[in-house]
Amino acid sequence: MTLALLQPVFAPNLYDLAVMMRADLIVLQDLERWSRKSRVHRAVIRTPGGVQYISIPVRTEDRKRAIRDVRIDHDSGWASQMIKSLRYNYRNSIYFDHYEPEIVADIEKGREYEYLLPYTLFLRYRLFSFLELELKEREVLSTDLDHYDSDPDRLAQHLEADVLYQEYNSRHYQRQAAGRREPDFTHPVYRQHFEGFEACCSLYDLLFQFGPESFRILDQIAPADRESS
Repeated sequence: MTLALLQPVFAPNLYDLAVMMRADLIVLQDLERWSRKSRVHRAVIRTPGGVQYISIPVRTEDRKRAIRDVRIDHDSGWASQMIKSLRYNYRNSIYFDHYEPEIVADIEKGREYEYLLPYTLFLRYRLFSFLELELKEREVLSTDLDHYDSDPDRLAQHLEADVLYQEYNSRHYQRQAAGRREPDFTHPVYRQHFEGFEACCSLYDLLFQFGPESFRILDQIAPADRESS
């Protein structure tokens, strides 16, 4: 059994997706402490000069709590800023106009949420639906496991996993397993809307550029023994 230990990021990137496609079970670690260095609350987008983060701020007093217990800071005007950033940087992308109304509505819906976790899951599965990815059934929150262990090696042993993957470049906020493996993954280089290519942008980048043709990129990262969904 192949296990992926990831955090519930709202906009995964292609590395995340490659891990998820290879996993039989994806555990989203909502019981771990929230970290400002993580990607639970933020995502990378392409800009004329490279990349930047869009983010959902959390309340200052919650920053030492578990991911499932942190609340969104609605005093910062984050939703308007996120929409502005996406419009400014992606307005010339091929499919931006097609998806803009729904993406904007999804972001504005965040004002209805008190806690970060349910909102990140909402955005996550909306992105999956746009890209026709069927990964939700493989995912489980660590909260819902009978015997969750924050030690990744012990958890993998308890779940009888033969292979353990973790989040990419996560050493500053995710406990690293001694038995961790890296997937056989080469990041595809695809056409972006600015000159050059920046790897590890969130799936918004792929969606706005390729829309219903995104499967052409997704097929490049799917393992040979699985379909892209």
